[in-house]
Amino acid sequence: MARVVVDVMPKQEILDPQGQAVATALPRLGYAGISEVRQGKRFELEVADDVDDATLAQIAETLLANPVIEEWTVRRVEA
Repeated sequence: MARVVVDVMPKQEILDPQGQAVATALPRLGYAGISEVRQGKRFELEVADDVDDATLAQIAETLLANPVIEEWTVRRVEA
């Protein structure tokens, strides 16, 4: 089995109200120097070793992300 991580983030041109709320709260909490926050999703999948990258990309694009407003990356990680 292999571990795969899919990170999904809103495209840069898409408004991110959750990220903006965090960015606004940080200075009030005493944290300075952070100019932007973007919030996304992370999926961890355990897949059979023979599942290829093209299949993983198809899963990410059709099920885990909305390609109209989100970007995604797929990476294999060591268990």
